[in-house]
Amino acid sequence: MSYLHGVAAGKVAPLLRTGLIAGLVIAGLAYPLAAVAGLGVKAGTEALQAMPEELIEVPSAQTTYVYANDGKTLLTMFYEEHRRPIKITDMSPYVTQAIVASEDSRFYDHNGVDAKGVARAFVANQQAGGVSQGASTLTMQYVRMALRDSARTPKEALEATEQTTQRKLREMRLAIELEKRLSKQQILERYLNTAYYGHRAYGIYAASQVFFSKLPRDLNLTEAALLAGLVKAPSAYDPATNDRKAATDRRNYVIDQMLKIKAITPLQATQAKREKIKLKLSSPANDCIGVDSKHNNWGFFCDYFRSWWKEQAAFGPNPQEREANLRRGGYRVITSLDPKIQASAMKHILDKEKRRSRIAHGQVIIEPGTGRVLSLAVNRRYSLDQKGNAKHSRFKGIKGNYPNTVNPLLGGGDMAGYQAGSTFKIFTMLAALDEGMPLSTSYYSPPRFYSKYITAPGPATCGVHWCPKNSTPSMTGRQTMWSGFGKSVNTYFVQLEQKVGAEKAVKMAERLGLRWRTEVDRRLASPEHASGWGAFTLGVSDVTPVEMANVFATLAADGTYCRPLPVEAIKTRDGTDAAYQGKPVATPRCHRAVSPDVARAATDAARCVTGYGAARGGCGGWGTSEMVYATLKRPVAGKSGTTDSNKSAWFCGFTPQLAAAAFVADPDNPEMNVGSNRSTTSKFTVAETLKDALKGQPKAKFTPPSDDMVDRYRDRDRDRDRDEDD
Repeated sequence: MSYLHGVAAGKVAPLLRTGLIAGLVIAGLAYPLAAVAGLGVKAGTEALQAMPEELIEVPSAQTTYVYANDGKTLLTMFYEEHRRPIKITDMSPYVTQAIVASEDSRFYDHNGVDAKGVARAFVANQQAGGVSQGASTLTMQYVRMALRDSARTPKEALEATEQTTQRKLREMRLAIELEKRLSKQQILERYLNTAYYGHRAYGIYAASQVFFSKLPRDLNLTEAALLAGLVKAPSAYDPATNDRKAATDRRNYVIDQMLKIKAITPLQATQAKREKIKLKLSSPANDCIGVDSKHNNWGFFCDYFRSWWKEQAAFGPNPQEREANLRRGGYRVITSLDPKIQASAMKHILDKEKRRSRIAHGQVIIEPGTGRVLSLAVNRRYSLDQKGNAKHSRFKGIKGNYPNTVNPLLGGGDMAGYQAGSTFKIFTMLAALDEGMPLSTSYYSPPRFYSKYITAPGPATCGVHWCPKNSTPSMTGRQTMWSGFGKSVNTYFVQLEQKVGAEKAVKMAERLGLRWRTEVDRRLASPEHASGWGAFTLGVSDVTPVEMANVFATLAADGTYCRPLPVEAIKTRDGTDAAYQGKPVATPRCHRAVSPDVARAATDAARCVTGYGAARGGCGGWGTSEMVYATLKRPVAGKSGTTDSNKSAWFCGFTPQLAAAAFVADPDNPEMNVGSNRSTTSKFTVAETLKDALKGQPKAKFTPPSDDMVDRYRDRDRDRDRDEDD
């Protein structure tokens, strides 16, 4: 009598009933009959008992979902394996019926290992002379997937899937123990959320989205049968191919199996098998490149978010592990992006500079008091495809980065940024105010000023000294911080910088978030050289729009600096707030950079720029950007900046509620002249976007500075200035 006949005759039935089934396990692996007999039930049982009893389940990789600030508008997803676990109650009954019918019809009768299935597989394998049929239950299959997902090394991953007796014994042992801990429904739920269906879809949620663009609860009989049939061999039965015969045959097999277990009626089976496969394929967004083409401009914000994420210690010890965690962690991220403000920003940007322009025109909007980035907009498409791009404006023979690029033109990446011109006067003024010099500090400002600073990188040198000049003769005369800032009088600010010290202006910029990204800037900003960096006040350093928008957001927040933040909330896969050192990662990180009175004093001078007018002093009759208040028609302050030779043109503006920074420049060739006709472009873009964003909101007012900030040393300064004039 053969070994199998012995089984059939019940010789090892007691072993089967007690779960000690190693002899059958080995037989089911298609060992030659002699080898099976040689090992024997005793040895097989001992081998089985030596296996680990507890399955260590490591959470499977899950998709991270990234939303706009409304928590509903999906920006994109990040994943290696597209998976979103759901409850079994959120699946169509056809889903569970189909998978049980096709993969393990005795699922509800066995204890994790199906003895009859093992015997049946042995017969089939003996007749085929090899492995033609397996004996894995759904529980065993789930164990295998869990072992694969928890593998820490390639060796462990191989051991979890290779065709060996040891692996099969291990699966059986763990399956038996798993069924002692979990209900059948729990095992089935985990299986359906783990199985691979092809097209990078892991789990029934992703599969139903990819193949039918619907939720698992809405799958009908034929759809559920099709998906259940895929888990056996996703590529072989792929219904998305031109030849759907294999997929149809497999689907119909599953339907027949559902009929056999009486999950459906004969009429349902007949009707379902007659139906043609009808797919509604979708390609789930992945990474920033996957942002919906209708909202391609969101890609630049997405890229900024991803750069921010890679800097956060909460998500791993290094940038590589943090990015892997983003793609596997199953987070739900509510970003700070406001789609309405973003749409308005894009409209006003593209009205002035089309995407195919070599000149980049971009704008960043930040919320004062939180640092949350509400909009990142630029006249480019976020795309890796540069086939249709125009010629590079600097290097011959290569494509330029327009209209398509993924370069971080607004901040957050490794680009140095752009020179920001006279917007840097804000740092000199803040440093002076911080040192106790009042807004009324006055200097006679000649057309050209021969400074104490020796020649350094920057405009206007006279021999060994730096001697900048004003842009118009009308700036000549005695100026205060109000009029000097409002008119952007170079020769006033060089004198102010000499008085307070260039190193203090540099340090103030660092306090407000600026980072030096070029070798030249790092050297000049170093303690050894900062005191001689006279040209700093005229904005010869590179800076990003995100940084500059945040500088003016700090003023709007009465001197409270908040690090730029692209998120409002981050939930882990279990629904808790992602945290670091006890604080949610999405919490604004703020500290006082300057006193409220210093910030209010700087704001009062910055009101002169926009035409809104100062609360405590005279603006000298005009400002460089009066069209801003004329357009916005609400309290607004800011600063314009145009670099030497018109390499770039900026405007940074703020109200008590919002701060913005806009620029025009050629990112491919920062030395390229953008044209004097673009000097007002950024001013109008900021004014128009802020007007849209604040529509319907109260006209919040700025708080004026105290008397001390206005005229603290009036008498002493008057005497000193008289001496200087003499």
